[in-house]
Amino acid sequence: MPSPSMKQILIVILSVFYGFTCFAQTPLRDTNYTYNIPQQLNDGIAVGSLKGAGIDSAKIIKLTKLILADTFTNTHSLLILRNSKLVYENYFAGKDEIWGLKLGYAKHNINSLHDVRSISKSVVSACIGIAIKQKKIKSIDDPIFNYLPDYIKYKTELNGKITIRNLLTMSSGIKWDEDSPYTVTKNDETQMENSSDPVAYPLSLPMAEKPGTVWKYNSGGVQVLAHIIKNVSGYDVDEFARHFLFDSLGIKDSQWIKIHNKVPAAASGLRLRSRDIAKFGLVYLNKGKYNHVQVIPKKWVDQSFETSILRDTTTKTRGYGYLFWTQCDTINQKPHRIISARGNGGQRIFFDVKSKLIVVITAGNYNNDNNVVNSGQVALDKYILPAVE
Repeated sequence: MPSPSMKQILIVILSVFYGFTCFAQTPLRDTNYTYNIPQQLNDGIAVGSLKGAGIDSAKIIKLTKLILADTFTNTHSLLILRNSKLVYENYFAGKDEIWGLKLGYAKHNINSLHDVRSISKSVVSACIGIAIKQKKIKSIDDPIFNYLPDYIKYKTELNGKITIRNLLTMSSGIKWDEDSPYTVTKNDETQMENSSDPVAYPLSLPMAEKPGTVWKYNSGGVQVLAHIIKNVSGYDVDEFARHFLFDSLGIKDSQWIKIHNKVPAAASGLRLRSRDIAKFGLVYLNKGKYNHVQVIPKKWVDQSFETSILRDTTTKTRGYGYLFWTQCDTINQKPHRIISARGNGGQRIFFDVKSKLIVVITAGNYNNDNNVVNSGQVALDKYILPAVE
């Protein structure tokens, strides 16, 4: 986590440049709400109305009032896009953090940077796809140590079989505990971030499974992917993303928290505006294109959204792609295949490709129980998807 001096710097940056205002105690939410079409800005995002997009505004207005009443706890933003148009956009006050550093009760607005936490992983996945397009990575079926000459001393007979694909699909086989709370040292991501070398940490751990056989959530593998990007391109992942992804999407404001102020926290450190999270969603919904430019290879987007491995072998409805989550929902007796990018605290990008729908949610429920963190899923299933005609 950042040092106290970094906390001061981050808060100053956020408050001065992004209009982010903090309050100690008093909740500022007003439960009165009237729907308005989102602002048309010079940021490359087209806007439209809920009605024009075939979305029942009554259901979305009801959802908004529930958010304002904190029935959906501590939601900070909700954006809905359909047919590549932003048709709903709202920001809400609530308790927030910067990568674990508490800010208190804060306003959020269109210019606020927000932790996306593990949505950072999906951005790293995009960077791997771009590196393949640039022919800097030959194949995701290559063993990872082909691209890690500076860490070759950690190669063993077992982990030497781990491929880039295995890291993308959370199936490396490395013995890893990220089920324990992030606030305790038992958690391997916490230990990795506190270690002197966050790349060496996961590579030095023993193997628990044969690579490619068992899904196990592992942020360490993403840190290794980021180092592969650095080795093949010369750029840390934050700079690679800025040059080859964010610039193409017109994303001008971003921040990537660094471990010990040196190495970008690849698995969780990215901060973006909600509209820019939406841009990232749009490039994936549109098969890698943004403003008619092929930013990410179409094949990579398709493969990223496919189920490569089941997260739960007892059901075929919950899977995982290339650092994206896959699932099948049934809403009003209709099947919906939902792809998502997810981050601690309730950060979400939901994709319903068939309905040409994107939902972006930011929230402040960091390290909270599943019922609170999954409130975004409830909002999607109970209000947003039923509103899509």
